[in-house]
Amino acid sequence: MHVVLIGSNEERARLRALTTEEIVIVGEASTIAQARADDHAADAWLIAPPRRVDAGDEYVPEALTPRERDVLELLAQGLPNKAIAARLAISDQTAKFHVASICGKLGASNRTEAVRVALARGLVTI
Repeated sequence: MHVVLIGSNEERARLRALTTEEIVIVGEASTIAQARADDHAADAWLIAPPRRVDAGDEYVPEALTPRERDVLELLAQGLPNKAIAARLAISDQTAKFHVASICGKLGASNRTEAVRVALARGLVTI
């Protein structure tokens, strides 16, 4: 599998140390926007989760699912849950569930903070 590593230099180094023979690194980028611009021929992007310390314990946030990334892109555009639901052909409740899950995974208390955190981590661009 050919992959592009995405994250800070330290985060990409951590990923490189974890790769196996089946994974061929075809490029590296510090943000998703940079990876998109570089347009590498890859099967997947490996996005390194940033590490942070919470109450003395090392915490690595859970990765977003592909659907959560779709919802996050629409959140970054400022769309409300009903518009997100319409765009993705899902129910309002499902959109609301995805927004709550995104907030939890990003450690955000609301949708605005989730977008701010996602921008800072390079998960979305506006």
